[in-house]
Amino acid sequence: MALIISIILSLFLSSPWNVLIIVAGVLVEVAEVTWGLRLARKWRPRMGPETMIGMRAEVVTPCRPSGQVRVNGELWEATCATGLDVGETAIVKRMDGLTLTVEPAPAAASVKT
Repeated sequence: MALIISIILSLFLSSPWNVLIIVAGVLVEVAEVTWGLRLARKWRPRMGPETMIGMRAEVVTPCRPSGQVRVNGELWEATCATGLDVGETAIVKRMDGLTLTVEPAPAAASVKT
């Protein structure tokens, strides 16, 4: 955008200034692209099954030992060794295929925000 503006401005300025305006526009564009690439590398999207580990899950059907939980609005099959009732909060510990292994959440983590 800065380069386009500098090209338009250079049409209205005299000889030494129009070249300086275009050079300044190019420098601003290079800085903007460099800044954008740094942000793109820094904020990589997280995806895959490993992102579910440690997330909170709400029990939808009783997990004794298998049931269903809701994670980020999605229903998942789940197993729980200790057993959980409907409405309780669990923490995802492992993912085996499309089945989550969950454990009861600590008392402080079960409070909904």
